[in-house]
Amino acid sequence: MKICVIGCGAVGSLFAAHLAKAGEAEVWAYDVWREHTDAIRTNGLKLSGAADFTARLNATSDAKELPRCDYGIVATKAIHTRPAIAQTEHIFDTKSAVCSVQNGVGNEEIIAEHVKYVIRGTTFPAGHPIAPGHIGYDIKGDTWIGPFEASKTPMDKVEELAGVMTRAGMNTIAMPDARGAQWTKLIFNAATNPVGALTLLHHGAAARFQPTNQLFNDLILEGEAVANKLGIVLHGDPRQLVQKGATAPGKHKASMLQDVLAKRQTEVDFMNGAIVQQRGSLGNVPTI
Repeated sequence: MKICVIGCGAVGSLFAAHLAKAGEAEVWAYDVWREHTDAIRTNGLKLSGAADFTARLNATSDAKELPRCDYGIVATKAIHTRPAIAQTEHIFDTKSAVCSVQNGVGNEEIIAEHVKYVIRGTTFPAGHPIAPGHIGYDIKGDTWIGPFEASKTPMDKVEELAGVMTRAGMNTIAMPDARGAQWTKLIFNAATNPVGALTLLHHGAAARFQPTNQLFNDLILEGEAVANKLGIVLHGDPRQLVQKGATAPGKHKASMLQDVLAKRQTEVDFMNGAIVQQRGSLGNVPTI
């Protein structure tokens, strides 16, 4: 089995390193961050924090070097989904399946324009880059994956990928409908990410400060109202995710805050923008 992780930043590196360390699949990491892929090829991919190890794997910034793969795991920022899958679609055939573990909603639709089988995914592990070839592993968590409805992906492909990921140490639950899990994280992200980005507060500090914690709750209520109108049953309570993140060791910065500090474009359109877009067609839904 060959697996390509497309977008080997913080989250992508967590998957790539664990899969490579397990040795069940031949793992390729593809990322346009050339210093990172060069460092991985030379010294391996190092994780520090929630797990500490170095894994050896293939890495490249040249998509032409990638072999045909059975599975893809897309972990780019949502704003980079379209170019990333366009650059790598040639490595997938009619038997391959590509799984998104990205933030927001709308990524699967883009991937489905380029490959036959698409898997909807949501992941909660988090990290941050320390240096090329070195990722800080901040928070452990589960991943939920299921068939993307429009692509009619066979459930056995979802289960096979979930099994490989779980055995590698990234616990993954295969489910027939992963929309509830995806929307639970979407609402959590839409509540916490922009607040962190605007206030420059790490997650724990924002959760402990009453005014920002109240804003979290108000935004969660709005997201829940939209999900309810869409008929999506959430897979858990986003408020519990807020509390889990607040009690995690260290001072984890939300991905949107990391983007703001690095002066990068954020994923706000795929998080808050996606909820606003869905709300527009639903009639009377309360907003803050």
